[in-house]
Amino acid sequence: MQGPLWTETYAPALDDVPQPQAREHLRGAIEEPMNLLVHGPKGAGKTAGVRALADEVHENPDSDLIEINVADVFGMTKKEISNDPRFSPFIDSKRRRESSKADLINHVLKESASYTPMSGSYKTILLDNAEGMREDFQQALRRVMEQYYEATQFVIATRQPSQLIPPIRSRCFPVVMRAPTHEETVGALERIVEAEEVEYDDDGLEYVAGYADGDLRKAVLGAQTTHEQHGAITMQNAYEALNEVEADDQVERMLDAAESGEFTDARSTLDDLLVDEGHSGSDVLDDILAVSRSRYSGDRVARIHELAGEIDADLVEGTSDRIHLSHMLAEIGEITAGRA
Repeated sequence: MQGPLWTETYAPALDDVPQPQAREHLRGAIEEPMNLLVHGPKGAGKTAGVRALADEVHENPDSDLIEINVADVFGMTKKEISNDPRFSPFIDSKRRRESSKADLINHVLKESASYTPMSGSYKTILLDNAEGMREDFQQALRRVMEQYYEATQFVIATRQPSQLIPPIRSRCFPVVMRAPTHEETVGALERIVEAEEVEYDDDGLEYVAGYADGDLRKAVLGAQTTHEQHGAITMQNAYEALNEVEADDQVERMLDAAESGEFTDARSTLDDLLVDEGHSGSDVLDDILAVSRSRYSGDRVARIHELAGEIDADLVEGTSDRIHLSHMLAEIGEITAGRA
């Protein structure tokens, strides 16, 4: 994206959360702070709703809202966790040497929960994409929730609440975020493009909303992509921008890094594609295959296609796109090095 992401610029305030019941339940947590389990499909607005709640309740939300993307953290190496600026203040050299990755993650969680809020009586820890939490981490989380309940509100956001152990579910008030309807998606897009003074027509917005299929983030990023590529959001422009996905230099660089064994760089580019650029896991997988067919031949292409089939099935299961695509990049590194 060339400019600020519209998903950030037009992040909703609590009163703008389009789902009345979810908005009411989030408002209830203002009057009586409690742990929350926010669940719903991808792109339903779970993270945006929690951020809106934090803006409402914390005088200094930049300091008193701590966001930990579970899928991201569990996909990191021990070294990456130790060097991450969010976590490094909690990890001394001895702990870095002697602790396992799981111990480091548990330590970071405990330290994050233990410090005093910058303002007010409590802070909020958001554990996002929590369907990827291992059971041992969930047990550690349960103990931290019990120990620091007076000064820390825990919010767990997930697409699959059934993956959480009962003791955690029982400690959280459930907030259901359903997927936005087609009409709600079109209405949200219309408000944004009018605020941006973007040229559009109704068919263009309808097409983008249909392309997103209930994923509001995908719809907003799709509209922004269409505008940046074509200057106006019409059906034809949206079709060209969103459905003729071509492998670009980022995918080339990502595979270069995977081939060289530089998986930190490969995952960084993957994060750019998934988060900054807003591509879906399926889009990135398609791009990887397109580039692979132009780079490799024979058995290598066949094995990468076989691997892609397995990864595609994992993506359909609804778990972390980043973890599955990171696994694919690691496997491609092995295949191209002749070790697999």
